[in-house]
Amino acid sequence: MYGIMGNGSLGLLGIMKATKYRCNNNNNDPPCWRRISGWNSNTTLLLHHHHDAASKYSTSSCKGLYAGKKHLWLQKNVIMTMVIMLGFLACFFLLDYVTAISSHDSASSRFLYLNEKSSADSYTCNKQSSPIEMYGRLLNMASSALAEKELKQESSNLWVEPYGIASSWEPCAHRKLHNTPGNLVENNGYILVSANGGLNQQRVAICNGVAVASLLNATLVIPKFLYSNVWNDPSQFGDIYQEEHFMNMLKDDISIVKELPSHMKSLDPEAIGSQITDADLPKEATAADYIKIVLPLLLKNGLVHFLGFGNRLGFDPLPSHIQRLRCKCNFHALKFVPKIQEVGALLVRRIRKHSGSRSMLDTELLGKFIDKRKDHDSAKGSIKYLALHLRFEVDMVAYSLCEFGGGESERRELQAYRESHFPFLVERLKNSTSPISPMVLRKMGRCPLTPEEAALVLAGLGFKRGTYVYLAGSGIYGADSRMNPFTRLYPNVITKEDFLAPNELEPFKNFSSQLAALDFIACATADVFAMTDSGSQLSSMVSGFRSYYGGDHAPTLRPNKKRLAAILWENGTIGWNSFEERVKKMIQEGQKITMRKFGKSIYRQPRCPECMCRQP
Repeated sequence: MYGIMGNGSLGLLGIMKATKYRCNNNNNDPPCWRRISGWNSNTTLLLHHHHDAASKYSTSSCKGLYAGKKHLWLQKNVIMTMVIMLGFLACFFLLDYVTAISSHDSASSRFLYLNEKSSADSYTCNKQSSPIEMYGRLLNMASSALAEKELKQESSNLWVEPYGIASSWEPCAHRKLHNTPGNLVENNGYILVSANGGLNQQRVAICNGVAVASLLNATLVIPKFLYSNVWNDPSQFGDIYQEEHFMNMLKDDISIVKELPSHMKSLDPEAIGSQITDADLPKEATAADYIKIVLPLLLKNGLVHFLGFGNRLGFDPLPSHIQRLRCKCNFHALKFVPKIQEVGALLVRRIRKHSGSRSMLDTELLGKFIDKRKDHDSAKGSIKYLALHLRFEVDMVAYSLCEFGGGESERRELQAYRESHFPFLVERLKNSTSPISPMVLRKMGRCPLTPEEAALVLAGLGFKRGTYVYLAGSGIYGADSRMNPFTRLYPNVITKEDFLAPNELEPFKNFSSQLAALDFIACATADVFAMTDSGSQLSSMVSGFRSYYGGDHAPTLRPNKKRLAAILWENGTIGWNSFEERVKKMIQEGQKITMRKFGKSIYRQPRCPECMCRQP
């Protein structure tokens, strides 16, 4: 797989681009959009010779290519050969036609299942097998433009930060400050944190817990993770992060212990009135709120328990040493455990197929494992890849109240999902006197971007058709019917399942947060990272890491959904040159290097004096 493309060129993919594949209906095969075109039957997808794992991805599972061996007897009788060949081809196309009809309805039942969400299964397996396109005219123009680009050998600046000033900011939250209070003051008790949500929500809760412990002069007990029926992951702190590194990195700032002292273990925080829930603290609470509400309970009972602790600590105003501590926790203290680092390094190395220099992002996220290069194809040259966090899961789609071109069947299906999963939303809509129409919601930029819209943005920016796109996220609503417009423009969609053998993924099988950590690594270390929803926790945390460690070689693409909606609204009239110009301007404005503004997330925007140092 990796020998086909180097430095953005198509290689053998160019030979195949005129061939249309029709995937069979083998239940073990991935969805059609998960297949990467252009592979001969002798090329395996994995680079470690797992024959069984690789064979299911070979092109033998797709009809449309014929590569018969040349036999000597064919040379003796040309006429007979032509008759036989014509007869064979007639049978072949007849069989192909019958197979297409029988498999048409079920081909779309496969879907990307990266982070398991069982409640969404029946919605990602959308019954509509035909592609759903909202912008057919733009797609046609984009396809033609990409075809023209393949014929041109031109340099591209899409893989670097457009503003060189990014390199003037460097990490420094880990540096010790002489005026930092540290943990030498009198201890007021113990802070317990039970974090809910997925990987990135838990990460925010951990660092907020560190900040609160410092603010209240308390000892932090290693946080616990609440089990959720949504995430279905029993992982705890030590299953994802290195406990000893976490404690050692922060030892000069706060006191951290693995568990309560024996004489306090029998205490029930709820029974003694020391349990703090979201109802007890306002969202984005200030330091004053914690001193007023939490500190008295801490002094009285010797401990407080934050249950479901998440975004319950605002970003401003806070003392500078508390802000710095949040950055130190997020960017330095939380290191993935060796199991995750090792497989993450394997994943990144196989995607890139390179043996060149490593960036600070690689070193910080993967540690010593980034230097273990054993893949036999590593000397053939590296490739660049774009990571895309495509937020188009059924829960987001349904909650948005938008429409996505699927007609009445889509409306009925999403309404049924809302009634089942968001009854409070349905009730609120019933009582609303002036509900906002789906059309107005789209114009306001309130609708999740579809795979089709994401592909048009990439095409408008000038990414070539052969670009490898690493797809992160949960199941795509509509499956193949939604991904078809994307793969029409960018067929090389890849996921961790394409590069890691089943036995390599087996230790992560029932741990969605650990699987999400692999996606985090692949996105953070990508040559380009593109998000479709700036409010996503993964997108926020990944973009923050890239800003903190990436310098001027880790560009992040942030579409402005309201501006994009205005551009796409002109689908029927806009010319391709105008579309390209407006999309590029939109993205470039989102890439401007600015300091963190008051109240903004320090995890997402670390360019500020508390986190980073700016060189003259």
